[in-house]
Amino acid sequence: MNSNPGLRTLRVFLVDDAVSVRRRMAALFGALDGVEIVGEAEEPGAAFAGINLRMADLVVTELHLNGGTGMELLALLAQRLPHVIVMVLTNHSGTWFRRACLTGGAHYFFDKTGEFDLARNTIRRLANEHRTHAVLQSGAHHG
Repeated sequence: MNSNPGLRTLRVFLVDDAVSVRRRMAALFGALDGVEIVGEAEEPGAAFAGINLRMADLVVTELHLNGGTGMELLALLAQRLPHVIVMVLTNHSGTWFRRACLTGGAHYFFDKTGEFDLARNTIRRLANEHRTHAVLQSGAHHG
């Protein structure tokens, strides 16, 4: 564990049933300064295992997944990995979905079609906060 805290990246795991969408997200989010895409999955069980294994800081998930739903993943993460930040990025953006996700453990909820840039800007801000926090923590532990 001899890493430079000034280079601490926000470790992002992508969950979507469409490979093309995951590739687009990986390209756009991974290009952000301080963001590292650490894994991808298309179904809840594999996503949870990957998030845990890769020690993701942030999960970006769709609600419609192969073999399950984003709501199942939200419940698992809220129960077992509550420190992980969860962002729902979906086409199912009605008020009911938004409320259910935020109640179910999502920290952020964005519509893929209308709020993609807002989601990207939120990830950029989280990466900056993450780096600042890591630097502050390392400074507090010197001595």
